[in-house]
Formats: sequence, C-alpha cells, structure tokens
Amino acid sequence: MKSIKNYFASMLFLGMLIFSNSVFCQESEMGSPDSLEDKILALDAKFWKAYNSCAVDDFKQFLTDDLEFYHDKGGLTKTSDKLISLVKTGLCKDPNVRLRREAVFGTIHVYPLQNYGAIITGKHLFYVTENGGNEQLVESAKFTHVWQNKNGVWRMSRVLSYDHQQASKNSNTLSIQLSMSSMKSLIGTYKAPNTGMVTISMKDNTLRIKAGQLNSELFAQSETSLFIKEAPLRFKFEKNSDGKVVKFTVYENGNAVEEAVRVE
Repeated sequence: MKSIKNYFASMLFLGMLIFSNSVFCQESEMGSPDSLEDKILALDAKFWKAYNSCAVDDFKQFLTDDLEFYHDKGGLTKTSDKLISLVKTGLCKDPNVRLRREAVFGTIHVYPLQNYGAIITGKHLFYVTENGGNEQLVESAKFTHVWQNKNGVWRMSRVLSYDHQQASKNSNTLSIQLSMSSMKSLIGTYKAPNTGMVTISMKDNTLRIKAGQLNSELFAQSETSLFIKEAPLRFKFEKNSDGKVVKFTVYENGNAVEEAVRVE
C-alpha cells in the first residue's frame, strides 16, 4: 500500500481535480432554479454525491466529448474518454483509498458566459481516507471551469486546476470542542496594523475568522489558542483583568507576526 502522500501525488493529480466543482446533467432533471447560480450549485451537489462514491460510470455524462483539462502539475488532458480512463486506473482503482473534496466557504463564484453557459471559480480542499482510518486534509487548490449549456444539457468543456498546495502542518492537528460561552467570548471585530479589520463570528456552532481573502473555520486547542487547517496560522487570544478577550496574536510557523486589538 502506498503512503497517503505518494498515492495523492501519483493518482490524484491525474484524475481527481478535474472535477473541481463541476456538475452537469439534464436541466430538466433539476427543475427551474431561481437563478443561474442556484442551478449550477444544485447540479454541483448532485455530481459530488456521485463522486464521493466513486461512481465512475456516471462521470462521462457530466463531460463534453472534446473536454480539455489543464492541470498545473499534470499538464493537458484532452477528451473525456482519456480522462475517464485515468480515473478508472488511478483515483478510483483502490477501494481502500477514498478522496473527498470540500469547497472553501465564501470562495465560490458563478458568472454567466454569454451565448455559451457559465464560468465557476473558487478554492477547495481535498481529504483522504486510507484503509478506513481517520480522514486527513492533504491539499488545497484553485479552479476555473467553463460550463457549456447545449440544448438544455449542462456539461463541463474546459477546466483549469491550479495553485495546488500541500496541506499545512495544522491540517491534521487534533482539536477540542469549546463550550458555547467560550466561543461567544471570542466573537467580535479586531484591528491589525497590516491585515486591517478581522472578524470572528459563529455559524452553526462553529467559529470562523475573516480577514481580507481569508475566510476559514477556527479550531481550538484550548479556550484561548485556536488555529486554521489550511495554513500554518495560530491565534493566541488574551483577556483583561475582567476576563474579557481584548486582543490576539497571530503566529505563522510558530513565529509571532501580528497583533490584532478588539474594537467591538
């Protein structure tokens, strides 16, 4: 059995990332969503359900015959037949290894493409489970995809998959569940000299941090020490004598790089 790292490098680059947020099926199957974005995202969800079960025989219906897939690590792959062959012999060959893709919250955008279809862009993360073990984050990437709408049928015709980055050392760090009161004590707006305004918020009982293009879930090692999994960043919160959180220090690869003071 190959290691997760070697398996990912040899198989995933050839097969998986082509499907980065692309779902295509008969428009009539999904009804009439309120907008182009709603339609594309709904189709996307249907595709990824098939992908996560490695239903290879279903893949081709989501691709045009003249598909062109551009990958910054693997180069150019032409035609859907070639791509399907790579998936069958690579990504989906070993039933003991499974890959799961997850979109990064707030990065996915859909744009209309006049007289053709639509474009989707964004960032996503990839997780591997090997031999029934714990799921591990292995890579992040960006994508730009062109969707073709031909006679009411949506299929992917061109795909760009790029800026692949190995997961940070934080990706598989164990975390703890904070109490509701502890999470609420961190919520607020902070200001940093270089980054600017930083927002800590809570959604569905999870903490999130937003600063510029960074929009990530926060994980805790203690009530005042938190981290994100996509990058080697940690955040150490400090309280005043009244027990109120007033600021936090940002650590990158273990080095303090900035301090953010709470403003509200």
